[in-house]
Amino acid sequence: MKTRIHPVLIFITVVTFLFLLGPLVVIIGASLSDTSYLTFPPQGLTLHWYSNIFEISAFTRTMGTSFMLAIGGTTLSMLIGIPAAYALARYRVELPSFLGNIFVLPILIPEIVLGFSLMKSLASGFGVPIIAALLVGHALIVLPYTVRVVGASLNSFDFSIEEAAVSLGCPRYKAFFTVVLPNIRAGIIAGFILAFITSLNDVSISIFLTGPGVSTLPIQLLAHMEQFFDPTIASVSVLLMGVTVAVMAVVERTLGLTFLTK
Repeated sequence: MKTRIHPVLIFITVVTFLFLLGPLVVIIGASLSDTSYLTFPPQGLTLHWYSNIFEISAFTRTMGTSFMLAIGGTTLSMLIGIPAAYALARYRVELPSFLGNIFVLPILIPEIVLGFSLMKSLASGFGVPIIAALLVGHALIVLPYTVRVVGASLNSFDFSIEEAAVSLGCPRYKAFFTVVLPNIRAGIIAGFILAFITSLNDVSISIFLTGPGVSTLPIQLLAHMEQFFDPTIASVSVLLMGVTVAVMAVVERTLGLTFLTK
């Protein structure tokens, strides 16, 4: 016998979907509007504002900077986070339990406070170049995702396999690369993607660490909005959403997203 769904549940589900998807529909519609200002519903349809993104040199320049920072910051966080997650999982009995909470601090502290602290310590205090400071800042804010996601994979990994490899004469460092890492590949890829998307869309940290001649795409988008309010803003937003969806689609097609819940 089929179970009948209560109309109230159907109504709540529809409202929830509208709440989540409504802003996306508005942004996409506004980006296609054939007007010189943001409006919805669109008055005419055009792709002019998408091509306009690549005609504005500030957008193309900062787009390259954003992707470079996202890749560099995520890679740096992986180089730190994977060994940290391995140590926390492998030696969970020997290490103090509070160590795991330290890696969560960047997402517990308000990003505005964290960004201001990085500006005072790195940029002003030590005179670190802008790009280097941005790289450190982006690596810091995505480090919790790396440690947590990779750590979740390591918590389900049987370290007796690694010990068996070592007992058979394999050096421990080689066992780490040939036995441990291949078995947690899904967690590493998931952590990289979550960190990459977070870094690419960051505003709170970048706004404190950018300087003359160096900016990121989200910061440049805010600066553009101060002078213009044309559909280019919506087009850039759709482009960023498209990159995010494309990355997640690649993961879904290659690995599936079920590993995120493991």
